[in-house]
Amino acid sequence: MNKVYPSAREALAGIVKDGVTLGVGGFGLCGIPEALIAAVRDLGVKDLTCISNNAGVDDFGLGILLKTRQVRKMISSYVGENKEFERQFLSGELELEFTPQGTLAERLRAGGAGIPAFFTRTGVGTVIAEGKEIREFDGHQYIMERALTPDVSLVKAYIADKVGNLIFHKTARNFNPPVAQAGKITVVEVEKVVETGELDPDQIHLPGIFVHRIVINANPEKRIEQRTVRAAK
Repeated sequence: MNKVYPSAREALAGIVKDGVTLGVGGFGLCGIPEALIAAVRDLGVKDLTCISNNAGVDDFGLGILLKTRQVRKMISSYVGENKEFERQFLSGELELEFTPQGTLAERLRAGGAGIPAFFTRTGVGTVIAEGKEIREFDGHQYIMERALTPDVSLVKAYIADKVGNLIFHKTARNFNPPVAQAGKITVVEVEKVVETGELDPDQIHLPGIFVHRIVINANPEKRIEQRTVRAAK
């Protein structure tokens, strides 16, 4: 089965609609599915819930969907690089389900593993615990956290074969594997596609059973969130 689509927009056609929940891979701007996010913007869908470690920056990553007011709710861990996010949240235009980073990763992992919920000590006694079930185990209180299963997951990988086996590039792996596993439908943006069988099985980071559609973006921008350099002497 060849899962490769000719463009990002065609890969999202019929599955990204108003009101869906999107899982989006990446950490900061590292390993984000740039072309797929842009295609979501161009589709013009609205009232989206986005599950992502962060919300991009004002003019890149998920920030472009915030700019066009296509996002209704964010489920995130870190949102400090986006002034438009801050403005919309403080003005009541954007909902936020703030989730500790490790908890977010585990909620996605649990969703991919078919585990509906789990208990964690992270967040006990804070606003994170508000409205959630709390139980005691071995003398400690734990919060029950629900798993996350996005309607559509948007993922960035380095190489795929035609059935969707994936290899990620170094730290760009970050949140991408759990986002891919948790999605009911997973669309992956890659820089290169090879024939099935060309990848060394021992080098595959994520098997193709989790991947439904693939699109090639051979030359992503890979923008750096904050560039710090030494002053010239």
